[in-house]
Amino acid sequence: MAATSIAGWSASAQQQLLLMDSAGRVDPWPSITTLVDLKGQFTLETVVKRSSEFTVPKSAYATLGFKEGVEWLRLPFAVAADSDGDWILDIDYALLNRVDVFFLRDGELYKALHLGNDQAASARGIASRSLAEKIYLVPGAQYVMYMRVDTIGAKILPISFYKLSTFHRMAINEQMLQGFLTSLAVSLILFSLLQWVSLRESMYIKYALLVFSSMLFSVHFFGIGELYLWTDNDWLQKHLAGITSLMAACATALFIDDVLGVDYTRRLRLVLRGVAAVLALSALAHALDFINIRQVGVLMGTLGLLPALIGVPGAITRIHRGDVIGTYFFIAWIGYFVASAIMVGVVKGYIGVNFWTMHSFQIGATLDMLVFLRIAVLRSAVVHVAARRANIERENLISLAHTDSLTGLLNRRGLNEILDKNLKNMSGDKLLVIFIMDLDRFKPVNDRYGHDVGDQLLILVASRLRSTVRGADIVARFGGDEFVVMATGLQDEQQAKELGTKLVAAIAAPFALETHVCQVGATVGYAIAPTDGMDGASLLKLADAAMYAGKQDGLDCVQRAVTS
Repeated sequence: MAATSIAGWSASAQQQLLLMDSAGRVDPWPSITTLVDLKGQFTLETVVKRSSEFTVPKSAYATLGFKEGVEWLRLPFAVAADSDGDWILDIDYALLNRVDVFFLRDGELYKALHLGNDQAASARGIASRSLAEKIYLVPGAQYVMYMRVDTIGAKILPISFYKLSTFHRMAINEQMLQGFLTSLAVSLILFSLLQWVSLRESMYIKYALLVFSSMLFSVHFFGIGELYLWTDNDWLQKHLAGITSLMAACATALFIDDVLGVDYTRRLRLVLRGVAAVLALSALAHALDFINIRQVGVLMGTLGLLPALIGVPGAITRIHRGDVIGTYFFIAWIGYFVASAIMVGVVKGYIGVNFWTMHSFQIGATLDMLVFLRIAVLRSAVVHVAARRANIERENLISLAHTDSLTGLLNRRGLNEILDKNLKNMSGDKLLVIFIMDLDRFKPVNDRYGHDVGDQLLILVASRLRSTVRGADIVARFGGDEFVVMATGLQDEQQAKELGTKLVAAIAAPFALETHVCQVGATVGYAIAPTDGMDGASLLKLADAAMYAGKQDGLDCVQRAVTS
């Protein structure tokens, strides 16, 4: 390229860095100095003349934080004489808007690079998730690199010089990691949506929103989205980090309210929902450019951790109760707090950049996603156990309302319901028969031996009746020593009379109690549907009248109802 003379250049003003092929990767940060351009008006000639004003960064390693204005970096370096000259300059942070890099050699502009997500993808030398460009540097030559960083977000600058093979290995490893974590997040989202569809529990929708927001933040933060999903989408590049971080915090507040809300006062739950509403509205405001990314950073610094902090008292309450959900939430909160604190430290320039700090939020979010999933499953289990217990209790109440407590037979209410259903569903020429029987000579047994013996006898009578009738027939006790049998599907009246006779015979046989042998009898009256009617109450009344008529005609007999 045409050489441009730059006055004031000096390669010896600072300790030089040496690029050697054998290193594979060379870290320039120990040799970097910086200069702030608050108004963004400095030209390359200006900063070269002011080289003596460059100072060692006061921020942590490879991050300049959320500084106002444009930042210039200066790096003197030399290339080893035995190098092949082929190097890749890489800035492993995809969210920088514009980075201009100038290489000076012997006082002349040797090479200029323009990086950042403001550049069209087609203009980039390397299709990479990070900001990377291939450059040829003359072996044995000395250079000074000036880097102009102009971005609306944090100035995170993990700069490296790579050999091609080392760069490819690093890029593949990172993409494999991102692919694995993204696939895990997608699986969790699908699982939570399926759980919501099948269980209709809103907690799973909130969990899906949390995972989706965290996943999108990571995909955007590490440059995967720009590389594969929304290439050259300027709006997403400028807004997605703020929107997804705010929505992840919003979803966290909603999830905590759903899971731990029962442990809070109404006022505290309103605070949680209010925080969620403010975060959601802030995400909308950022999307519409009413607030910028710096203001989003302030909001996340003040409100981002608030949902987790509010969740701590509820978690502690559950821990004291021995509820494992509280323990899991506390673990998730510690992971979330540590990961968020590290990420905030990197963004603000307090904590240095390395693999673990750059991935801290993603690691913490993944831990949270897995722990929150465990919490959601446990919460669902608790809800379902409570629902099953309520169903069992309801069924028990229904059973008690329809069952005779002494014999376990249906009572009057239970029989009436079944009788009405069977009468409605009768079809063809099949008969339904109602038998009402009253025990003969039961009162003397009860008076002579006492109510306990009388109760034992009634239990044995119930058992003998159940063993006498057919499997589909129903036996009930109406109270005292009065029993009812409902038989369905009989062919004719003769078959009904035969069943009544069997019932009388079954009761006539002696009963062996614990201390006594008792003998009673039974008088049976019966009515037939549809011959005698199709109303349950009327059939019972007819059968009862027939039974009393049998008592008058003589005990231990079967009597058919008489209709006018």
